[in-house]
Amino acid sequence: MTTISFQGELGAFSEDAARRFFADQVEPIPHRTFAEVGEAVIEERVDYGLLPIENSLAGSVVGSYDVLAAPELVVVGEVVTPIHHCLLGVAGVTLDQLTHVFSHPVALAQCQRFFQTNSHLEAVAFYDTAGAAKEIAGRANPAHAAIAGRPAADRYDLEILAADIEDRHDNQTRFLVVSRAENAERVVPSADAMRGDTRKTALLIETKNVPGALVRVLLPFADRGYNLTKLESRPGIVPWSYRFFIEVEADTSDAELGAAIGEAREFTSLFRVLGSFPRWMGE
Repeated sequence: MTTISFQGELGAFSEDAARRFFADQVEPIPHRTFAEVGEAVIEERVDYGLLPIENSLAGSVVGSYDVLAAPELVVVGEVVTPIHHCLLGVAGVTLDQLTHVFSHPVALAQCQRFFQTNSHLEAVAFYDTAGAAKEIAGRANPAHAAIAGRPAADRYDLEILAADIEDRHDNQTRFLVVSRAENAERVVPSADAMRGDTRKTALLIETKNVPGALVRVLLPFADRGYNLTKLESRPGIVPWSYRFFIEVEADTSDAELGAAIGEAREFTSLFRVLGSFPRWMGE
């Protein structure tokens, strides 16, 4: 059985994403932080790791990008999963009785209209959606509830007090699957993960401290007609320096992509190809 680390508790959306990518032939291993997810992969305690990268409502999940900076990790795939949030409470509780709602900050950001409508509720940041559900079940406090998915309600025996409370019904989160470099060729994803014709290549760079460096890094890809689907900046090791995560719709086997990479390297102090993988085309 393939093992994969994820941030959160069993019943989280990340567990669902892991099963989507590996078609249930996987044992999800929960961890409290994104850093612990990466460490489990690096230390070979699991085969793969799963990192949420961005949500269609709340935007980037910045903590995951910092994990990708680890030199031992490569990207081997992506998976997109629909996110439908529910308000979960202990048995017999009504919405009017609640005062505090716990969930991951990214999940809370996806339910702003719900909190505007129910202004008596105070949102409380927690480390995970399913973790919040587990906490609420343990507290059994009728004034406290959690925002999480239906699997968390079933796992922790909570009642669904309100369903599908996300701001948009087409809410989705995209995850990257990471491994050590020596395991990259061993990944056996589901048919959904492999059926896309388009491939992506993930890059991690730091630009030289010269005017126009980032523009000069990006131009070789634009000049060859490559579409950049993601550009995210994070603080570098040196104060006020920045690391950029880039995704390009191309495969490393493409000679023109190799030429673009060669030109772009001239304006960087760090340049890593994190991996190529099929664009997710599943349901």
